[in-house]
Amino acid sequence: MGTPLYSIPGGTPPASEPATDPLPPAAPAGCGARTVSEVLAQSQAGTVIEELDRDLIGLAPIKARIRDIAALLVIDKLRMNLGLQAQAPSLHMCFTGNPGTGKTTVALRMAQILFRLGYVRKGHLVAVTRDDLVGQYIGHTAPKTKEVLKRAMGGVLFIDEAYYLYRPENERDYGQEAIEILLQVMENQRDDLVVILAGYKDRMDTFFRSNPGMSSRIAHHLDFPDYGAADLMRIAEKLLTQQNYHFAPAARAAFAEYLAHRLRQPHFANARSVRNALERARLRQASRLFAESQREFTAEDLTTIAAEDIRASRVFQAAGAPPT
Repeated sequence: MGTPLYSIPGGTPPASEPATDPLPPAAPAGCGARTVSEVLAQSQAGTVIEELDRDLIGLAPIKARIRDIAALLVIDKLRMNLGLQAQAPSLHMCFTGNPGTGKTTVALRMAQILFRLGYVRKGHLVAVTRDDLVGQYIGHTAPKTKEVLKRAMGGVLFIDEAYYLYRPENERDYGQEAIEILLQVMENQRDDLVVILAGYKDRMDTFFRSNPGMSSRIAHHLDFPDYGAADLMRIAEKLLTQQNYHFAPAARAAFAEYLAHRLRQPHFANARSVRNALERARLRQASRLFAESQREFTAEDLTTIAAEDIRASRVFQAAGAPPT
């Protein structure tokens, strides 16, 4: 749990990236516990929930839903400890929202919570897209899908842009075969695998209308809101701090203006766009300092993002603002 939440804010790991490593063994999840506090302490799930609440900026509705799901799982543990019948809850989920709103980050934390409470064996996250599941010719899709499912067993399978699995306009598309395999596993092995489907809300709604079997297996729908300007600024400052940088006072004001302009332009991707903007600002800062080849720099020089590093962005020019 040492990896900062905003190292990949809302981003999806590349398909070729290996699954996250299984978490180290935790104490038996709430074994013998009689109170909520005892379950959280024994399982260490409380620590994950606290980190999610502390480290993830904004997203109050999402945090509330995660706490609700965790509460259901904890109470089920207490019921089982008292010998009360408790049917295993359905835990498959759908995360909808625009890019950069933290869906992958929350999925990773959800996997950790499920592991700590004993609802999955390993707690790792396998993030994939259509290309990892669907083959290009007859007989290719089933092996690909089953291999992904094999890697994900005992943890969470995160399918980004899941609606691309279904392409009814293409009669020779093999996505439906992958969907049918997923449906079977989601039903028959739901005690050993949690599936999270993710994507734009309108496209996911269409996908579910076309695949009612998939819709009926999703118990929890979480809609991730876009970040507001204030939260985006907090994310920017958090990202800079993690890399040992900071805004000069004038640069902070310039970045606030940058966000105001960028939010009105197309293809804005929330925290992901903030991260990209900061990378470009770091590049400009490096170029600015590099030009002063005889100067001896201080730590303050090397860690400060200046206003000119922000205002040189094309976003200001596109908005009609002066670049300096």
